[in-house]
Amino acid sequence: MNTSEGRHERTGLNCEKILTGGNLAKGSNVPRAAHIVIIEDEPVTRTTLAEYLMSHGYTVTAFDSAERAETMLGSDRADLLLVDITLDGKDGLQITREQRARSDIGIILTTSLSDDVDRIVGLELGADDYVCKPFNRRELLARIKNLLRRTEAQRRLSRQNLRFHGFSFAFATRQLTGPDGQPIRLTRAEYEVLAELLRHPGAVLSRDRLMTVITHRQEHPDTRTVDVIIRRLRTKLEEDPGAPRLITTAHGEGYVFTATLD
Repeated sequence: MNTSEGRHERTGLNCEKILTGGNLAKGSNVPRAAHIVIIEDEPVTRTTLAEYLMSHGYTVTAFDSAERAETMLGSDRADLLLVDITLDGKDGLQITREQRARSDIGIILTTSLSDDVDRIVGLELGADDYVCKPFNRRELLARIKNLLRRTEAQRRLSRQNLRFHGFSFAFATRQLTGPDGQPIRLTRAEYEVLAELLRHPGAVLSRDRLMTVITHRQEHPDTRTVDVIIRRLRTKLEEDPGAPRLITTAHGEGYVFTATLD
């Protein structure tokens, strides 16, 4: 590897920019444009991960803290975030919550085997996956490939108009149309929660996860507010809101969009 091509320091950010190599690894079908951000405060782990992922055709940007990554994450399009849970300062859970509130970036948490509670909380906050240290690099690569495929499929879905049970939902215009062809007014929070459910049909989404997508959640300090939003959505969508068939409850876990997408 030519390190002069592969790495340079960004002034003021104290980060490493790892550029894609000239060719993809043999047999790799990773899109050349895929960009992974690593936030890891252990230097050897950070450098090893960056160089390994670069060797498989990715563009990688590595930071030693969440604070130093924020400027780039706010301005540069990244496809996947690989972040250590136990960072000093702003930790992996906090940055997961913040990113999920404003982005559909794929998020993989890195964690020690003893971090069971943090790992579960991270998934509830919207992380897509996790890997335990020490890493099996081939397993990590497989998880990254799978997550990139899923997030790209979700982005394509978000550009479409979806139909379910006679309803039509347009992500681009934020418009819901009923079976009678009449528009159904949604509040911002109702739209955001319904859109998240539609992006993950059949998946159980926790209240914490749904809470992260509400952009003005300072107005909604209690995650039980999600229950109120769900009840309002059921009133607008369900034939019998008391016996819902489109948005069902996974008791003790969250909510599931169970309708079939046409």
